[in-house]
Amino acid sequence: MKIAIVGSGYVGLVTGACFAEVGIDVTCVDIDTAKIEKLKNGVSPIYEPGLDEMLKRNLERGRLSFTTDLSSCVNEMEVIFSAVGTPPDEDGSADLKYVLDVARTVGKYMSKHLIVVTKSTVPVGTAKKVRKAIQEELDKRGENLTFDVVSNPEFLKEGAAIEDFMRPDRIVVGVETDYAREVMTRLYRPFTLNNHPVIFMDVPSAEMTKYAANAMLATRISFMNDIANLCELVGANVNMVRKGIGSDTRIGNKFLYSGIGYGGSCFPKDVKALIKTGEENKYKLRIIQAVEDVNEDQKSVLFHKLEKYFKGNLSGLTITIWGLSFKPQTDDMREAPSIVLIEKLLKAGCKVKAYDPAAMEEAQHRIGNAIEYSKDPLDALLDADALLLVTEWIEFRFPNYKVMQKLMSKHVIFDGRNIYDPQEMKEAGFDYFCIGLSNEKL
Repeated sequence: MKIAIVGSGYVGLVTGACFAEVGIDVTCVDIDTAKIEKLKNGVSPIYEPGLDEMLKRNLERGRLSFTTDLSSCVNEMEVIFSAVGTPPDEDGSADLKYVLDVARTVGKYMSKHLIVVTKSTVPVGTAKKVRKAIQEELDKRGENLTFDVVSNPEFLKEGAAIEDFMRPDRIVVGVETDYAREVMTRLYRPFTLNNHPVIFMDVPSAEMTKYAANAMLATRISFMNDIANLCELVGANVNMVRKGIGSDTRIGNKFLYSGIGYGGSCFPKDVKALIKTGEENKYKLRIIQAVEDVNEDQKSVLFHKLEKYFKGNLSGLTITIWGLSFKPQTDDMREAPSIVLIEKLLKAGCKVKAYDPAAMEEAQHRIGNAIEYSKDPLDALLDADALLLVTEWIEFRFPNYKVMQKLMSKHVIFDGRNIYDPQEMKEAGFDYFCIGLSNEKL
């Protein structure tokens, strides 16, 4: 089977590499010439554990190729995946420009029956727009060709994307015809041999499933952050509360960790898009709107703790940030809490020093030279008045407290991910502030 993946970003590249890994002939397409040239040489534009090795292996075996020209390969394919970006518009809705561009190109050049699969996260009703765009191009040419439009949303976690794709919890596929169902069943058979289910449904339900899943996970995060903030006020310990409610099998213990808010390419964008979909259908998604509001507020929690500790006098302080990416095991800084935090620190007159194991280059693109980039975690602590732990990279978990004491000007740590033990911090000589635990309890 030959397939094309249009869009060689995070979703498209992982999808293409994983399909190639099981023996499918994959062509990845992207309009970015520089990116494609790097990929032809086995150089990934994104940081994802295991991806570089998988790319090189399948390039060498001839199962994976890259091109900038979709038109030249359309009719060699049985299935064409659209995995292009759907960035949010100013009103929060998903911008479908690139999705529809792919559809028009397929319609302009196809000369046989094709299955066009939307892999990008798109609002309900997008498949109809894709079908219309393809059909309009066929009509311009006077071609009487049939085609299928399928919805196949991705459920990949950055940092564990390859594992998620190769051993999925579930594969959701929205189809309209028996033929499309048969082809998609054949395509995903290598991934279902260990009883990982393919759940077939209608196309609108598949489109909605992706948004509903991300909105539910985002809701759990914002719920726990709301509870954590109340815990600080009433003297409760959010870590104990989390264990108490997480042991209830109806609730479970996943996504119940308090912190400084979610970020990344999925949750913020998808929550906003779902709210917009509700508005377009004259329905207010009150819970989802609250999830969004809580998350935006939570990104400023560490700053407010810092401001309170220094009694509002932040100008001239040197503040160290450990972690810039929105989560560990990725260099992705889209909607990262670190960006909001840095903006507030700079506005308050602070000097900011930062270190991240993977996201330093990305940070320079987004923030520029407004902050100082350090070569390692300890280098970032030199003369620091405070340390703010923003991303829970594993290398931050067991720091050398004695060395930290010597390097820092003032000994205070604000832990945005609750990875340190409060008693241990106290014994090491640090003032310590975390999320969801009042200072009286420390």
